[in-house]
Amino acid sequence: MDDGSPIASQLANEARRRERLRDRELPRPEETRVFTVSNQKGGVGKTTTTVNIAAALASAGLNVLVIDIDPQGNASTALGIEHHADVESIYDVLINDVALADVVGPCPDVANLECAPATIHLAGAEIELVSLVAREQRLRRAIENYAKKREAEGQPRLDYIFIDCPPSLGLLTVNAFCAATEVLIPIQCEYYALEGLSQLLKNIEMIQKHLNSDLRVSTILLTMYDGRTNLAAQVAAEVREHFPQQVLEAVVPRSVRISEAPSYQQTVMTYDPSSTGALSYLEAAAEIAER
Repeated sequence: MDDGSPIASQLANEARRRERLRDRELPRPEETRVFTVSNQKGGVGKTTTTVNIAAALASAGLNVLVIDIDPQGNASTALGIEHHADVESIYDVLINDVALADVVGPCPDVANLECAPATIHLAGAEIELVSLVAREQRLRRAIENYAKKREAEGQPRLDYIFIDCPPSLGLLTVNAFCAATEVLIPIQCEYYALEGLSQLLKNIEMIQKHLNSDLRVSTILLTMYDGRTNLAAQVAAEVREHFPQQVLEAVVPRSVRISEAPSYQQTVMTYDPSSTGALSYLEAAAEIAER
């Protein structure tokens, strides 16, 4: 292969990036970091980002929990967790006061990674939550009780919790915002993504003002980046200009491997660990851990 060809230079670049990640030990946070992964625009890579960053951190030896509160249950599928209608799920935690410990299950492919699955019952939870006491704080209380139970049983503390949200600002997403201290926003490198971002930030401000003053937008990840287009570069530059502290250096490219992995009930970390997509999510996870 010609050393000056685009493929050769890409391979050399990936080899350098892998070398930087090799033997890199990720620090444990001083306390559990709770992220809500949110964007009101659909199809920007929320679920993909949630499961792959969670898997990357877990594969580095950190204890990670994914909470799926999207009625579609895609995060549960990607992590290989059963989530048919007969399974107890996060719906039972929010509506029926079932303990979170009773619905959490281990991910079969990744050690140290657990998931609280979503089922189709969540589709009606928005309406059922309206009449319940402390309806915005139910997920937060469930997480706090789960942490106490783990401690009482001598289990290791969770290092990270990632909550995968539906693409809307209903009571499920509000519960996620009230339970978290950090927001991770995946942004697709396309024009419409910027329009949705301003609305999302207004909603987060409203949550900060009335329900959870500890919440902050700590992380923005650029996804579905296509280096061949000027538009992707322009959107990336604009987002970095407006949010210099929050945007990660790591960028997730468009990748067939990332798209294929869920159909095998896997994350790209286990489906094709040598792919560019897996490398990008490993870099993003390392950056988050070291912030």
